[in-house]
Amino acid sequence: MSKTRKLLRNLGPGLLFASMAIGTSHLVLSTKAGAQYGWLMVIPIIMANILKYPFFEFGVRYTSITNKTLIEGYLNRGKGYLWFYAGITLLTTFTILAALYTVTAGLFINLFNIDHSSVATVALWLFILISALLIFGKYKFLETSLKFVVSILFLALMITTALVLYQGPVAHAPGFEPDPIFNEVGILFLIGLMGWMPTTVEASSWVSLWSIEKWKNQPKPSLKESLHEFNIGYTITGILAIFFMIIGWFTLYGTHTELSNNAVNFADQIVRLFTEHIGSWAYMFIAISAFATMFSTCMTAHDAITRVSLDTISLLKGDDTGKEQNKKLYFSIGVIFLAIVNFVVISAFSANMGNLVALATFVSFVVAPIIGYMNLKNVTSNDIAPHLRPSKYLKLLTYLGIIFLSCFSLYYFYIIIF
Repeated sequence: MSKTRKLLRNLGPGLLFASMAIGTSHLVLSTKAGAQYGWLMVIPIIMANILKYPFFEFGVRYTSITNKTLIEGYLNRGKGYLWFYAGITLLTTFTILAALYTVTAGLFINLFNIDHSSVATVALWLFILISALLIFGKYKFLETSLKFVVSILFLALMITTALVLYQGPVAHAPGFEPDPIFNEVGILFLIGLMGWMPTTVEASSWVSLWSIEKWKNQPKPSLKESLHEFNIGYTITGILAIFFMIIGWFTLYGTHTELSNNAVNFADQIVRLFTEHIGSWAYMFIAISAFATMFSTCMTAHDAITRVSLDTISLLKGDDTGKEQNKKLYFSIGVIFLAIVNFVVISAFSANMGNLVALATFVSFVVAPIIGYMNLKNVTSNDIAPHLRPSKYLKLLTYLGIIFLSCFSLYYFYIIIF
């Protein structure tokens, strides 16, 4: 088998990671970063992608070598690790999905001009559709469909970014002065941006579970092949984050335009900021691309959070949730349960996604160094032979990431308290 064919066959977990990551952190936060602070935001975007890379790489490494999920590794380190991860999962489960579906519903309302429907109503139909796709289509459908979606999205954003660069940056409003970054508002925004850039660190276990699921239906790749496949997906997420930042910078920075926290208004702004700078002919092209971005993110996140929740509950109970047929039943129940609970959350928050995103990103940022340390403990444990453990350079990068994120969190608490 040629190297290209082997790579295409192995594509899956890394591509799902890319699809999941390019939702809120990219479409919402990266675009806002460029719109509010300009080109300087490329620095925290690149820093977050580099410093958090080992946290995600360790998930692929641990699972590829041990055939166990990262969550099983947490249990091997001690039940306290697993209980901590369960608590984080519980806190984020009912904010991440709600935030993603809220943005997606807003985009749908904007795309098809459905003024008579509320965000909660559209979100309900999205929950029903995506739940059905996950239950009946299973992992194979998820992987196959997202290979197509991510490829089209990457091409669409390359074209859009090139057109934006060709048009040049929008003219600044008279008397415009850049917003300060290192005040309370700026720090809060940076925490949101870096907390979900490229995505929440808890998602390292998501890639681990997707890998296990993929290997049920095909020969398991080598460690080198698994890491190569993941690195492709990770690189795509970083490039797309910069694309979205450039689009926000070139089309809104210096215009005093504030992006709304209301899902429908935000969707309208995000689509029109592209088309007003490029041309009205691009409206449908951009709108569909933006909706496809969020729809695929909802689908991957919903699938992953269901798997993680079931795996965590199973390990805490000390059983394996029975036979494969029972696992399929539990998965279906989990998908539906998460849909119902998050629909209730969306209904309670109405169309305001700002509080949902702020809570989810804050929790993700604060726990990122702790999850990173837990992942490091997994890949440096006796579960893995010494020659297969991370290199000293990767471990050094891990410690730098833990220290940086910890110091940033402490600084945030300092400015809040004092």
